[in-house]
Amino acid sequence: MKIFSEIIGNLFTDKTWADQLKKSEIEYLNLDQWTAQKSRFIARDEKGIEYAVALKRHSQVENGDILEYNADHNTALVIRIELKPVLVIDLQKIAQEEPAKIIRLCVELGHAIGNQHWPAIVKNTKLYVPLTVDKKVMMSVMDTHRFEDITYEFQPGQEVIPFLAPHEIRKLFGGSSQEISHIHHHHPSNNEPGIHQHTDHFN
Repeated sequence: MKIFSEIIGNLFTDKTWADQLKKSEIEYLNLDQWTAQKSRFIARDEKGIEYAVALKRHSQVENGDILEYNADHNTALVIRIELKPVLVIDLQKIAQEEPAKIIRLCVELGHAIGNQHWPAIVKNTKLYVPLTVDKKVMMSVMDTHRFEDITYEFQPGQEVIPFLAPHEIRKLFGGSSQEISHIHHHHPSNNEPGIHQHTDHFN
C-alpha cells in the first residue's frame, strides 16, 4: 500500500496546479468530514485502491489537496472531502429595521439556536449553522418560531466555503462536538521528526 506523508499542492487554491491539472486524469480519494480531521488514515479511491496518509502530528488534509502527480501518465490523486449541508440564516431583511426590532429578533434567534446547542458562525448578516441533526428536525425548529423577516435554507457545504475563513470552515465541518485546532502544513521543516518517529496508528 502506498503511503503519503505530505501534500504537494491544492487543486482549488493553487492556481499553478489548477492550470496544470486541467487536462489531467484525476482520481479522487473521497473522505467524510470526520476522517478528514485525522493526520493519519487509510482510505480507498474510486477504483477501490487503498492508500495511507500519514502527515505530521496536528496536521490535516483539505479539500482539493494533491497527494500525487504522475507527469508520465498525466494523472493525479486528489483529496475530495464530502461536506455536509449548512443551514444558512439570512438577516439581511431586518438590517434596516429599527434597533429595537433588530435586537428583539436577534435575541429570539440566538435563544432558539442556543437552546438546541447548535454551533454557529456569524458572517455579516448571515448565520451559518452546521448540520448537527436531521435536516427536517432543524427546519422544524426554525419553522416553529416563525421568525419575522428572517429567511433560512440549507446550502451545499462546497457553496458556503468561499465565504468563510479557514478557522470558520473547521468549526462548521470539523465535527459539532469537538474543538478543532489543527493547522494544515504542506511540508515539514528540517527540525521536525519524520513520520517514522510517530507513535500513533492508522485508524
